[in-house]
Amino acid sequence: MTPITSSARRLLAYMALWLIAGVALAAALESAGLAPWLAALVFALPMAVCLGFVAASAYYVCRSVVLTQRSGWQTAVVFGSASLLSGGLWVLLCWGWNALAANLLPDGAGVAMPNSVLAMLLLLGSALYLISLLIHDIWLAADQLRAAQAREAQSRLQARDAQLQVLRTQINPHFLFNSLNSISALTSQNAAAARAMTLELAAFFRQTLALAEKDRIALAQEIALCEHFLAVEKIRFGDKLRTHTEVSDAAALVQIPPMLLQPCIENAVKHGLRHLPEGGCITLRAFVQGPWLYVAIDNPIDPDMPTDAGTGTGLVNIKQRLATVYGAQARMGWSQHAAHFSLEIVLPIQP
Repeated sequence: MTPITSSARRLLAYMALWLIAGVALAAALESAGLAPWLAALVFALPMAVCLGFVAASAYYVCRSVVLTQRSGWQTAVVFGSASLLSGGLWVLLCWGWNALAANLLPDGAGVAMPNSVLAMLLLLGSALYLISLLIHDIWLAADQLRAAQAREAQSRLQARDAQLQVLRTQINPHFLFNSLNSISALTSQNAAAARAMTLELAAFFRQTLALAEKDRIALAQEIALCEHFLAVEKIRFGDKLRTHTEVSDAAALVQIPPMLLQPCIENAVKHGLRHLPEGGCITLRAFVQGPWLYVAIDNPIDPDMPTDAGTGTGLVNIKQRLATVYGAQARMGWSQHAAHFSLEIVLPIQP
């Protein structure tokens, strides 16, 4: 089925256009003195509908030779030949219908058909078929473009989902290993602390699994996940680990991809506070300005500590993930000044 004949409404509209063309052809024949008005209509209307169906076959010609797989001269040869053949077929149908109408219908039903009229009909039929070829070619090219864009969008979505799944499974095994070791050590020394750490660890992983099923979560939910993570780490590090959070009410409601900030907080602990004997404070700020969400994370670092080869890998992965989800609209950057590390994320607020 062609795109035109696949829909009843579209087919009716298409036939209506050809009937209008038939009326125009009848008017031209009548004004040229080739037939009275009624005879011209009897000839032109059926022939216009016939030409409409012939022109619809241009879809198969265009589909058989894909636009991207043919050269200019191939297009000219194929389109030119198809147009002449279709125009000739239509002229043959016109001649046959005119002869039949002249014999079966009342006197005056036929149209005078000298060679000049046959040539005019051949030119008209070929030209209209060529126009149909060009329209169908553009139509198919647009369909191919839409299909390619849909495939690309699907590929991006699958890549984004795969990247998210990888990120969700990349909860640092050292975090789990150290937490379990700490629980084991605390069991004999401080049973209450061991129990509290076990509960916080369970809450963290329970919430991680719950958020893994969602594409977007409120910033408040992401911060709650970070708080469970920090609660576990605070039992390990004690007073060395301090936190300060400033989140506006508007920012707390903004939807963001899950597991976006937790790796950043983990990075601040793993590559920052862990190496400081006196510890320090991790500060998280979030606010809305216009159509943008601003998130800033600051933490102290040991300036004399050699840079770990994997220090920036997690942050780079998050930056790539933001580019996948938001394109060029999102921005993420970080900087280090003396004993201070700063990270900033700017996201567009999406409905």
